[in-house]
Amino acid sequence: MSKLENKVAIITGGASGIGKGIATAFVKEGAKVAIVDYNAVVGQKAIEELQQIQPDSIFIHADLADFNTHEAIVQKTIDRFGRLDTLVNNAQASRVKPFIETTPEDLNMPFMTGFYPTFYLMQYAFPHLKETKGHIINFASGAGITGATNQAAYAAAKEAVRGLSRVAANELGPYGITVNVICPFANSPGVQYWAENMPEQFQETLSGIPLRRVGDVEQDIGRTVVFFASDDSNYVTGQTLMVDGGGCRL
Repeated sequence: MSKLENKVAIITGGASGIGKGIATAFVKEGAKVAIVDYNAVVGQKAIEELQQIQPDSIFIHADLADFNTHEAIVQKTIDRFGRLDTLVNNAQASRVKPFIETTPEDLNMPFMTGFYPTFYLMQYAFPHLKETKGHIINFASGAGITGATNQAAYAAAKEAVRGLSRVAANELGPYGITVNVICPFANSPGVQYWAENMPEQFQETLSGIPLRRVGDVEQDIGRTVVFFASDDSNYVTGQTLMVDGGGCRL
């Protein structure tokens, strides 16, 4: 039997990049996924590809910055599948700016699209994850841990996610729910843009990674999330795992 056979997962930002890589890894392991994304065109294309592997998977079109969508995302998943085993909070939007130039709007963006959806989706998912003794996988970043330049808003939101995840791990643990955090470095659209537009900075970063390569969104990141969503990780919670080729050494 596959690691996630008959399991159901919600994956935010699941239409492209790391989220699509996670969704692909999940369906290959037998899971049924509900991918959530604000881009309807990209989302429809992604779900058509995923349904070739797992026909029951669905796409939920939603703007996570609209707090009215969070409960509906969970309810639509339950209505379709009758259960929820895993919540993957991957979605995030932000702007790259120097700290001095960061505006309140810049600061709000990653909190509205990443931190708050993570918070509320965990709350709405809780009753269902309690039934399945499920798993929550949240996404943070080495940018927050190392204090990457020009990433003030992004780093602040990602570190807020890590703090929230530790609290949730302590409070939800007695119900059999695990909560863990992944900090990835992978060939996402954002990293591709960085490599193309700031090649010298990108190459400098790459040279500091012991494995000397950028992670693959499915094989490196997706497979790691599969581990945290499977029974193999049932005694692991409250942890931050750097899936970045060794670039950020805690």
